[in-house]
Amino acid sequence: MSERFRPNTTVAAVIERGGRFLLVEEQTDAGVRLNQPAGHLEAGESLLDAVRREVLEETGYAFTPEGLVGVYLAPGKTTYLRFAFYGSVGAAPVSTQLDSGIIAARWLDYDALLASADRLRSALVTRCVDDWRAGARHPLSLLHTLP
Repeated sequence: MSERFRPNTTVAAVIERGGRFLLVEEQTDAGVRLNQPAGHLEAGESLLDAVRREVLEETGYAFTPEGLVGVYLAPGKTTYLRFAFYGSVGAAPVSTQLDSGIIAARWLDYDALLASADRLRSALVTRCVDDWRAGARHPLSLLHTLP
């Protein structure tokens, strides 16, 4: 019997304030990289709970999801199914305790993001921002967590 295919389900947050995007600088196996606050859906979590948790753990900010930017399938050695949300954070972090491997939260404008292309965790980073900048806004009512 062959192993069943199971993509890694992840969540990410596109957070823009004053023309700058909140990213995380993180240590990875490939070196220091930039990514949206993002991570894996955990057992028993809703997608909204997961994105709130990931933003808090990786940036220290409390995140309020406002909608969905898009859903992205990224095949490769490992296949990822990413749910990218947009929303807002408060004026200041509510926690200073960041996940292991996170170096810092960084606010970058779009030009700085593009100039950092060689440091991005994946092409999903700019794709999600580009979609958000192009007006991709989908209601949270698209999501349903069944009992």
